[in-house]
Amino acid sequence: MYDVIVIGFGKAGKTLAAKLSSQGKKVALIEKSKSMYGGTCINIACIPTKTLIVAAEKGLDFEQAMNEKNAVTTRLNGKNYATIAGTGVDIIDATARFVSNKVIEIQAGDEKEELTAETIIINTGAVPTILPIPGLAESKFAVDSTGIQRLENLPKRLGVLGGGPIGLEFAHLYNTLGSQVTVLDASETFLPRIEPSIAALAKGYLEEDGIQFLQGIHTQEIKDGQNSLTVVTDKGDFEFDILLYATGRKPNIAGLDLENTDIQVTDRGAIKVNRHLETSVPGVFAVGDVNGGPQFTYMSLDDFRIVFNYLTGDGSYNLETRRNYATTLFIAPPLAQVGLTEQEARDKGLPVAVKELPVAAMPRGHVNADLRGAFKAVVNPETKEILGATLFGEAAGELINLITMAMDNKIPYTYIAKQIFTHPTMAENLNDLFAI
Repeated sequence: MYDVIVIGFGKAGKTLAAKLSSQGKKVALIEKSKSMYGGTCINIACIPTKTLIVAAEKGLDFEQAMNEKNAVTTRLNGKNYATIAGTGVDIIDATARFVSNKVIEIQAGDEKEELTAETIIINTGAVPTILPIPGLAESKFAVDSTGIQRLENLPKRLGVLGGGPIGLEFAHLYNTLGSQVTVLDASETFLPRIEPSIAALAKGYLEEDGIQFLQGIHTQEIKDGQNSLTVVTDKGDFEFDILLYATGRKPNIAGLDLENTDIQVTDRGAIKVNRHLETSVPGVFAVGDVNGGPQFTYMSLDDFRIVFNYLTGDGSYNLETRRNYATTLFIAPPLAQVGLTEQEARDKGLPVAVKELPVAAMPRGHVNADLRGAFKAVVNPETKEILGATLFGEAAGELINLITMAMDNKIPYTYIAKQIFTHPTMAENLNDLFAI
């Protein structure tokens, strides 16, 4: 009998396990794969992919970049195990399935055991979506975002199915490493949720770097050859050595046997939760990607805060009181966004003022010898609130957090316009950006 059982070693789950164990709770953390200690981000997503991108941008070749990635993930995987185990959590290497609402059956090899707890945390993440395209699932040359990190050789011709953040980051990475990259995107619009002027800049830069984009293209079939595959589309056939399918990720509930419980699932396959991330079974929570929320590790960390506040506090911090969160697309230069775009703000009927500032007008851009990109701000000129911002340039992924902080704390854009920044920095250009 445990006080808390956590299924999955992801960001929210491991943090909850450690915190609750340090408070004297008897906690079990169940993880089916030793290679996933620390969760998706550390082992097969954010950390390895950004390590690869940095290595490629430094000029390392394919083999060197992969070695660097493997060294980083191995180090952090071990560090995560040691950190969580050091708090007194029982880490159990096994699969887990529900027998009933509060009974979990674990299995390691042929050995099975039933565990119970008053509090159960489901933190099983998400898995790549495989579209029902004939030949895709069976292809020897089609890989998902995990498989493309485990290639033994650099593909000469790489196809990327999907023009979202995952597909574009890998397109940028492999193009930098030397592959000939083609992105096949079913959407007619490149990055439709990004400010159109910024999206146009990003696409132009990626094309200048050598990436080919095919918009509004629909894949009909995948055919394997001896050493390559052919993608059959409504706009012709395309041959690649490797095809990355990056067409979204879905909540990972397979094997949990939720049908043995009263836990409800949404029509999109996510575990249904309330504002405290509690499922339809009291005391059972779903955190991270499995609950259908934004699929970012920092949102999983925020899920930890919500559940921890509910279990140990007054529950005042929850999905309804969660505030703004930013996103960053790690291409070159990075593209970050928070809040509303200009069109979204106008669609809401808000008073709107905007300003766009090219990086070419920024002193630090000249120092960095990289004049690509632009910053755009969307504000309410009546209330002086920042409604949104899109930053495309060096340090965008860092600077966007300053704007998010300002938005969360209702700091007027007029304050940032007069703030004293160090020089020469990219941050100082926020003065000019918000001088609207």
